[in-house]
Amino acid sequence: MSENHEGRRAARDRLVQQREREKARERRRRTLIVAGAVVGVLALAAVIGLIAANAGDDDDSAAAPVVAPSGATGKDDLAIPVGASDAPSTLTIWEDFRCPVCAQFESAFRATIGELTDSGQLRVEYHLATIIDGNMGGTGSVRAANAAACAQDAGKFKAYHDVLYSNQPAETDDAFGKDSTLIDLSKKVPGLDTPTFRACVEDGKHNAWVAKSNTAFSEGGFQGTPTALLNGESIFPKKGDEQISVANLKKWVEEANKGKPAGTLTPTPPGS
Repeated sequence: MSENHEGRRAARDRLVQQREREKARERRRRTLIVAGAVVGVLALAAVIGLIAANAGDDDDSAAAPVVAPSGATGKDDLAIPVGASDAPSTLTIWEDFRCPVCAQFESAFRATIGELTDSGQLRVEYHLATIIDGNMGGTGSVRAANAAACAQDAGKFKAYHDVLYSNQPAETDDAFGKDSTLIDLSKKVPGLDTPTFRACVEDGKHNAWVAKSNTAFSEGGFQGTPTALLNGESIFPKKGDEQISVANLKKWVEEANKGKPAGTLTPTPPGS
């Protein structure tokens, strides 16, 4: 009986040892599976990161050199000036060519601003933003801004600027995203539709400059477009407690210019 008992106990011990060895093998197998999964996830993350990095490299605006239009002034050459450089007051305007409120602003105040500029009372500095592209999708804000910068190269920015706003499509219509539309509209400005202008538009010569201008707008803390500042003070939609109007705009400029001579130094236009 004793030998049988010892034999059964030895058999049980061998069975326990075998089970322990099987459990150990199973633990090692699971460890290898988990480790392989972790390595796979890290490898996938590395691939995704590489794809994302390469996608960023394909951003033409970020990669392209910043080419400011001829005659641009101000910090980083982001302002397109119109009027006498020695005018006693400066009106800074931030606009997006797809912005419907900008078109309304231009329709209401274009003649008055032109009158004040032509008489040397006011110098206007235009800055271009592209927020509608970001909000609505498309490329019309960028493409139109680039085309306007191309018009500045030819010394015809203001005329083309006015044509774009007079022919602005609906905000949801990205018609300005088509080079053919922008070139067709240039025919409304005498002498603008040239091979040089067309190449500038089609090549997106100033796209990186436009992107830099929009970054400046985003970092400037402005509420939206249009933004209008008279000598650095916001006047749209109101100045202090006074609502903007043609009469008030003239009054504000007159008050700012009191005792100061009108400007006379108009730089030679680009493209001359």
